[in-house]
Amino acid sequence: MLGVIVRMWEIRAYPNHFTELLNWVCDIAVPSIEVEPLHAGTEIFSSADHRIVVISRWRGEPSPLPTPPPALVARSAHAWDFTPVDR
Repeated sequence: MLGVIVRMWEIRAYPNHFTELLNWVCDIAVPSIEVEPLHAGTEIFSSADHRIVVISRWRGEPSPLPTPPPALVARSAHAWDFTPVDR
């Protein structure tokens, strides 16, 4: 059995496009990965400095989120993969 991988994906919006980017993440990007067979769950977070973080859990290799509309993005997306620590 493959272990769980947690992917943290983070992006920063232009202040005047934050709502548009958040809507894109919620309505387009996340639904595109939720149909993947290895997908186990996703949470979306936002911050006061116009950042959006998506935490997704996978039963194996994560699928990438689609590329966001460039006009909405102040800094390109970054992603990191983590595995749970048994302590």
